[in-house]
Amino acid sequence: MKEIIFPQSLKKGDKIALISPAGAVEESQLEKGIKLIESNGYEPVLGKHLYTKYSNGYNYAGTEKERISEMNWAFNNEEIGAIWASRGGYGCQHLLRHVQLSKFKKKPKWYIGYSDNTVVQSFLLKNNFASIHGQTIKTSSFGVTDESYDLIFDILKGKKPTYSIAQNELNKVGTTTGTLVGGNLALIYALLGTTYSFNFKDKILFIEDIGENFYALDRMLISLDLAGVFRNIKGLIVGGMTNMGDEKDNKSYEESFDQFAYKIISERVSKYDFPVAFGFPNGHIHDNRPLMIGANITMNVAEKVIIEF
Repeated sequence: MKEIIFPQSLKKGDKIALISPAGAVEESQLEKGIKLIESNGYEPVLGKHLYTKYSNGYNYAGTEKERISEMNWAFNNEEIGAIWASRGGYGCQHLLRHVQLSKFKKKPKWYIGYSDNTVVQSFLLKNNFASIHGQTIKTSSFGVTDESYDLIFDILKGKKPTYSIAQNELNKVGTTTGTLVGGNLALIYALLGTTYSFNFKDKILFIEDIGENFYALDRMLISLDLAGVFRNIKGLIVGGMTNMGDEKDNKSYEESFDQFAYKIISERVSKYDFPVAFGFPNGHIHDNRPLMIGANITMNVAEKVIIEF
């Protein structure tokens, strides 16, 4: 694999493009996020189709053509210093065959988002560009932690995070180093077998998810196993697993780190000897702290878990 390219740090006054590559958003949902960008000294530049709505079995932020045009504008506009997705949802897979990186390659920029944006980040890493798996603009309206945004701005300024998290009884002790890949498990699963899938060889994999039945979670894990993912990775970091199973039957439905989901994951990787860290604060959860996809990290799983970039 070629050396991963990291975008330059942003300076005060730099422009951040806001785009909606998947689901539709309301203006009111982005107001707080836009103010956060401005208060940190950057200029938000709203995409032409940021608030567009197109219903076609799902409420998309525009037609495929409109969303493709918006993404290519953001990627290749030389005045833009970073790109921040308004939300996830569904729709990013529509764009992958049409993304152009001609000018982006000359001036790479950070792409920020999570959930459905995992497929864009996988695409970027296939082209050797790092990205930020962290809060979208919309989630700022949900009362999430200030730190989850502060840490994104730290990365944009050139600061690399180090995380220390509590031990989980399902953790597998060990230390390893490798390139971080991953994101939303459903999207990692959806890309398996395509040219846009992550290369998992000697990587450290991060996964998170929301709203899956437990059998569906198991099915995705089995697919990763059958595809050789767990034979190839050097470590596994498990983030938020929330709203899993049936709300009526699952007492942990609202919790960020569903322990039954964790048990399923633990059982599926038990035959492998790589270290595993459960309970990392990233995903569809209140405290969603950013990860740098494509960065080389060290994970040390012991009495505490240290993730160092």
